[in-house]
Amino acid sequence: MKCPDHVIQWMHDYLDGDIAPNDERALREHLQHCQECSHHFNSLKKTVAFIQHASHLVPSVDFTAKVMAKLPKEKRRIRVGRWLKSHPFIAAASLFVALMVGSLYTTWNQEQQFSVSTRENVIIQGHTVVVPKGKTVDGDIVVRNGTIKIEGKVNGNVTVIHGEKYLASAGQVTGEVEEINEAFDWIWYNIKSVVKDLFE
Repeated sequence: MKCPDHVIQWMHDYLDGDIAPNDERALREHLQHCQECSHHFNSLKKTVAFIQHASHLVPSVDFTAKVMAKLPKEKRRIRVGRWLKSHPFIAAASLFVALMVGSLYTTWNQEQQFSVSTRENVIIQGHTVVVPKGKTVDGDIVVRNGTIKIEGKVNGNVTVIHGEKYLASAGQVTGEVEEINEAFDWIWYNIKSVVKDLFE
């Protein structure tokens, strides 16, 4: 026969020291007649006694270090994954920069075709762009995979990308003169161009 739930509650109240005198008397009478409840009550008392005894145990000073040393080492991949999850903005920014640099580097290696950004007041001879004497180019000139020779005047910047040589005398270019023959310079040039376009 299953005993009522309130008998179990009396057991817990008794062990906590919160039982009312009438309930304690009813519990004692029930335990004398019910062997199953008596066995359960004794098990509860042993558990409480064990917990009270164990609470006085003090671990050694190096207990934590010993336990941590016995744990399996965390794999580097998992550690990196956890770091990326806890720093999502840095991870996204790093991924963006890596993809952008990779894309620009690939473009740097693949762009082998000659091109010039303007055709006005310039002469193109093979892969050489010439600004003739007495002529003025208003605006920037960008030459890819070629050479520029300035005999006239350029009111703007001159950029030579993958250029073999650059020929100009001082004072004929009002802006900056830039020669880009390294991948890093190419990447920096593109970043500056994007920022300039955003501000304009």
